Amino acid sequence: MKKALVIEDNPDVLDVLSRQLEMLGFAVITANNGVDGVEKAIGEKCDIILMDIMMPGMDGREATRRIRSNPMSKEIPILATTVLFTELELNKCIEAGCNDYIVKPFTPYHRTPCT
Repeated sequence: MKKALVIEDNPDVLDVLSRQLEMLGFAVITANNGVDGVEKAIGEKCDIILMDIMMPGMDGREATRRIRSNPMSKEIPILATTVLFTELELNKCIEAGCNDYIVKPFTPYHRTPCT
């Protein structure tokens, strides 16, 4: 089973993202701050990371830079999840090492059962 790490300080958003990833077949690991997220990214060998950008303490851009600087985690795809939607802010996410971004608020995926 593939593993996803969700780094998000808002418990409601963390819950929504975790549930969506579980519906898509991922085992989900969570962190509610950048420091914990970096440690888990290095130690857990995840297949993808969803990174909140605006967090207290270590923000998502700094956490991304630290993940990219470690040989154990530098190749993991990272998607920024952010309310920052200007071209300048989104480019800062990419420059920090994120592969792409998802702008909040987003629409959750709802799987419809086949009949």
